[in-house]
Amino acid sequence: MEYRQLGRSGLRVSALTMGTMTFGGKGPFGNVGNTETDEARRQVDMCLDAGVNLIDTADVYSAGRSEEIVGAAVAGRRDEVLIATKVRMPMGPGPNDAGLSRHHIVRGCEASLRRLGTDYIDLYQVHEWDGVTPLEETLEALDSLVKAGKVRYVGASNYTGWQLMKALGTADRLGYERFVSQQIYYSLQAREAEYELVPAAIDQGLGILVWSPLAGGLLSGKYRRGQTAPEGSRRLTEWDEPPVYDEDKLYDTIDVLVDVAEARGVSAAQVALAYLLGRQGVTSLVIGARTSEQLADNLAAADLRLDDEERARLDKVSAPPLNYPYWHQANTAKDRLSPADLSLLGPYVD
Repeated sequence: MEYRQLGRSGLRVSALTMGTMTFGGKGPFGNVGNTETDEARRQVDMCLDAGVNLIDTADVYSAGRSEEIVGAAVAGRRDEVLIATKVRMPMGPGPNDAGLSRHHIVRGCEASLRRLGTDYIDLYQVHEWDGVTPLEETLEALDSLVKAGKVRYVGASNYTGWQLMKALGTADRLGYERFVSQQIYYSLQAREAEYELVPAAIDQGLGILVWSPLAGGLLSGKYRRGQTAPEGSRRLTEWDEPPVYDEDKLYDTIDVLVDVAEARGVSAAQVALAYLLGRQGVTSLVIGARTSEQLADNLAAADLRLDDEERARLDKVSAPPLNYPYWHQANTAKDRLSPADLSLLGPYVD
């Protein structure tokens, strides 16, 4: 297992992170998985044996049940793992049971600590943007949790580029704890993060944790053009993340993905994960699985290295369109582009 620095922090995390959205099976999360404690312990064992040192969860996953299962699964070996969780989503019907107010953040942290059975959270992430609460209030609350020793690092998730930069600028201006990472959706199915979020992370020294790197299972190789989705798949449930806007492009990408995988004698899922692990700025991929067999297959991606030709094929079939102002910069600013700029524009100016 490779270990990578999480942004500008001193924390080193494994290239694969254990995702736990499948833990619990309550409410809409039952469409994703229903792993309970015994199976969770087996999966944690598998991840630790493979060298994974980061487990990611969130308070909203199965209404807190995921955090409870994580806490039970790591009991007695808490110091062997890093735990990341999140706050922002609704945790009750009340007017203050959601958002990024000081009230909800502090209350949410205390509740997560109880469910996880721990004294501290290694990485506490705001799960989504809150456009109503002042950023100063949100960042001060996070800063106070770090100073109190309840949280060690803070991160963001699902921000736009301007929201991320506003948060970083506000933290720097006021001397508050700065985000060390962002957790974003990024996959061969959808590479929009390359427009702003990946360059921002490179420029600002943020780690990138990727959620749903297999596009909700779409890139597993089970979904093929003209074929019915397999029984038990998410495509047959009400779970609609991630959305698919161009099915033809998706299936074109899957065709190349499967072709590369068959030539290598590995699964399409391993190739999709290996592709992302080689992308500039990516720190770790959050992998979750309904079964131990799926998890074992995903873990094997840590040792797979794609060659330049394989990467070029996958790049070409999945490339996002070069929107404005990027096409203009590729044409007229190629003499003065930074490493962050080149993470998107590099292939167009070479």
